[in-house]
Amino acid sequence: MERKGFTLWFTGLSGAGKTTLARIVEAELLEREHRVEVLDGDIIRTNLSKGLGFSKEDRDTNIRRIGFVCNLLTRNGVVAIAAAISPYREVRDELRNDIGDFVEVYVKCPIEVLAERDVKGLYKKALAGELKNFTGVDDPYEAPVDPEVLVETNSETPEASAAHIIARLEELALVSRGEPQASAMKK
Repeated sequence: MERKGFTLWFTGLSGAGKTTLARIVEAELLEREHRVEVLDGDIIRTNLSKGLGFSKEDRDTNIRRIGFVCNLLTRNGVVAIAAAISPYREVRDELRNDIGDFVEVYVKCPIEVLAERDVKGLYKKALAGELKNFTGVDDPYEAPVDPEVLVETNSETPEASAAHIIARLEELALVSRGEPQASAMKK
């Protein structure tokens, strides 16, 4: 069966769970025989966007590059899953307009919880003023106004969040209802 491509765009602060959720949703969509590609913000930065800094212009360039690849994949029948902080609403909206079949997932989690989870100690350094231009601390993060999906990773398990995302994709008729669910979603 030919599947329609779309872009599933995970946005949220560092450590909120974007990549974790992207991988769980990826496994579910593969189980349902979709063609899927995950574009993780950290991996893109070390490859496709190597050399970019963290100015607003560089961040926008990075997100536009991810969006460009998502657009190519989407129009070729692939589910493109982007997991990137993507702090600025204007660029996310620009990508939504360019891509068309675009589902925004806001992975929300309070900074206090993110700081507790942070194994690298980045939030601690940023909150202490030792790390500059850290999104959500001293650099802005513009939360989505009306995302298709909102998950709050401080109050639900990754599996519950992923199930919520899949249910919304079914409601939007991007994924067929009643298809078998992968074992990761049954937990």
